Amino acid sequence: QVQLVESGGGLVQAGGSLRLSCAFSGSIFSDFTMGWFRQAPGKQRELVAAITNGGSTNYAGSVKGRFTISRDNAKNMVYLQMNSLEPEDTAVYYCNAVRNGQRIFASWGQGTQVTVSS
Repeated sequence: QVQLVESGGGLVQAGGSLRLSCAFSGSIFSDFTMGWFRQAPGKQRELVAAITNGGSTNYAGSVKGRFTISRDNAKNMVYLQMNSLEPEDTAVYYCNAVRNGQRIFASWGQGTQVTVSS
């Protein structure tokens, strides 16, 4: 079964940067479009960035120009470089495979907490 392990979160001041990592195992990584989701307290989980197996990317409007998603198919890893962080980016971040803007795998990883202080 697929396992997703997120890491790299932390506490950062507004304007700072973080790089999140997601390790994928249990299936053929290069078969999937991968995405980063986030869930802020009291809000629904939302997709913020996605990358196809060929490297095409798509971003939510709230993070476009600040976040960059990338992947390493040789290492079964997907990354999220987050720059110019804002307090509104505070959330738990998760990765998952994506189809039509929805997650594919029912099980989520533990996520990684990102907290941006003002």
